[in-house]
Amino acid sequence: MKRILIYSHDTFGLGNIRRMLEVARHLVESSPEVSVLIITGSPMLHAFRIPPGVDYLKLPCLSRNVEGHYGARFLELSLAATVRLRANVIRSAIADFAPDLILVDKKPFGVEDELCGALSALPAGVQRPKLVLLLRDILDSPEATTRIWQKNGYFDAISAYYDQVLVVGCPEVFDLRREYAFPPFTAAKVEFCGYISRQPGRQTRAEVRRTLGVNEPEPLVVVTTGGGEDGYELIEAALRAMLSQPPQSRPRMHIVCGPEMAEEKRRAIAALARPLTKLSVQDFHDDMMSLMGAADVVVAMGGYNTVCELLTLRKRALLVPRVKPGQEQCIRAERMAALGLLRMLHPDQLTPATLMSALRAELDALARHERVPHLRTLQGLDRVTAAIFDLLELKSVVHDAKRVAAPRPHAAHMPEIRSAA
Repeated sequence: MKRILIYSHDTFGLGNIRRMLEVARHLVESSPEVSVLIITGSPMLHAFRIPPGVDYLKLPCLSRNVEGHYGARFLELSLAATVRLRANVIRSAIADFAPDLILVDKKPFGVEDELCGALSALPAGVQRPKLVLLLRDILDSPEATTRIWQKNGYFDAISAYYDQVLVVGCPEVFDLRREYAFPPFTAAKVEFCGYISRQPGRQTRAEVRRTLGVNEPEPLVVVTTGGGEDGYELIEAALRAMLSQPPQSRPRMHIVCGPEMAEEKRRAIAALARPLTKLSVQDFHDDMMSLMGAADVVVAMGGYNTVCELLTLRKRALLVPRVKPGQEQCIRAERMAALGLLRMLHPDQLTPATLMSALRAELDALARHERVPHLRTLQGLDRVTAAIFDLLELKSVVHDAKRVAAPRPHAAHMPEIRSAA
């Protein structure tokens, strides 16, 4: 058996743990000779389906506010004490699990550099596990990311410790080697794997719509803000947009608040939603692919997983991205909108009127049966698995995981776009 340890960076929202859990699932499904241990501080991992061959080790939770500052989430400990506790657990887990490969999410040294001790303690020579850094397509603005990476020594960390850097995106949308000024020795380790397509949902469109009481051909609008910790403003604007319309012209809407939304904000949403008859609200849904598949238009923020779900489903979408503490979602939404893959509304322009106007534009395009273009580079899971198995000298049972060489950083090719049939 090959042992793979996945370190999932988790302090805000559900995006990272959902992505890393998908990677873990694909790894164990691609070979019976793989077992995976996930190390995470996510308080929500237990709410997701854990596939056979995967287990997890729960770290004490950290929180991150919208200004980007970290703190202990539940324990009456200082940040330093919590990080020290987490670092000791991680180091012990690596020593006892003895992984053949360690897959690190997002930060080469982990949250608050909590991986430093574990990386320094790794054995040398043939006993040393392979190290792979997994990056999503966009981290933050080029200015902020380059400054942080240089200050924290992340480029040197990749040179000293990591065998490969896998990017689940495509350089035609955002080439992080060029945008973040990767030095040549770091850029040489980068491999672009494409975006991560999502598995089909567990329910059909008809089943979901029947559960929600939506009859064809009535359009269904789904509003989701991921974890929901900073999603109140978008949901409030959607509710006030509905209230501003005559009852007969309101679209049918279903809202998913997210499990991390504060209780007082849930109560405020419930109060706003009370007079609306063509609306339903829930806190959490563990099968968003089914729910989005049943929708005709999705209103969301701009997280990586949400965008991948929309690209997989070729779904009409209106994104109102987060712009603090980082610009990641905004940059992603801008690039995708420029390719015609979705519509974007900047949060600085978010009002009930602007939201309803943008939503009406998508519903009108739906009524005209306009086709939605889609991005074809959605082989992220296959290519991540193939790269990891190459390092482990392991054969995959997935035979179509062919990887393509990324263009050089200065190449200016557009991704392949084609209309949905």
